[in-house]
Amino acid sequence: MSVCFDFIGDELTPAFRAAAHAIAAGDLVVLPTDTVYGIAADAFKANAVQRLLDAKGRGRDMPPPVLIPTVDALDSLTVDVPDVGRVLCKEFWPGPLTIICRAHDALSWDLGETDGTVALRVPDHENTRELLSRTGPLAVSSANLSGLPAAVDIDDARSQLQEAVAVYLDGGPATSGQPSTIVALTGNKPRLVRAGGIDLNALQEIAPEIEIDPPARRRRRSG
Repeated sequence: MSVCFDFIGDELTPAFRAAAHAIAAGDLVVLPTDTVYGIAADAFKANAVQRLLDAKGRGRDMPPPVLIPTVDALDSLTVDVPDVGRVLCKEFWPGPLTIICRAHDALSWDLGETDGTVALRVPDHENTRELLSRTGPLAVSSANLSGLPAAVDIDDARSQLQEAVAVYLDGGPATSGQPSTIVALTGNKPRLVRAGGIDLNALQEIAPEIEIDPPARRRRRSG
C-alpha cells in the first residue's frame, strides 16, 4: 500500500526515513524536484530500475537519468568529463541541467541501454538533495505514464502511478513544470539534446561551441 508524506516544513524526519527505507528495499519513491515530479529508484539495484521502467510503461531503450546531491559526486560516476562540462555544471548546478557523460566502467549498475553513458543532474530542491545524500544516487524519471504529461503535483503523480510507488513525497506544486535541458558531453563538442529549463542563449554564454541536435531544434521552434 502506498503512503504519502508532507515534504514541506521543518519536521521531515518521517518522510526521509520512509523514503530511504523504500529505496533500500528496492521500492519506488515519487519526489519533487525543481522541474517536475520524479519517480525514483536505487540506481545500483537493477531490479528497482526495471520496476521504475515498468511503472512508467517504458522499455530499456529509454534509460532514466540519475540524480546526485552535489557536483562532487560527478567524478565517482563518470570518466573523461571535458572542461566545458565542468564549467556548465559549476554554472547551472543545482538546477535544470542534465549532462550525458561516459559512465565509470567500474560501476555495477544497469540503467538500461545506455551505450556506456549516464545522464546526471543535481536538482535545485534542498529537501530532495538531502534525501539523495542519505540514499546515494537515484535513477529518476518524470513521474508519469509514458506518453502522458509529466506530473507537476503529487495528486497528478498518484493518479498516474498509483500503487506502483511505495512512498509519495508531497512538496507542493512543481516550481517550473519544464523538463531539464540535456547536454551531451561525449563528443568533441557539447551537444544540446533537449531544450528545457535553461535556454540556448544561457548555454552559449558559457559554451559558445555548443552544437544543437536536429530534434532539439524542432523542440525549440515548437516552444
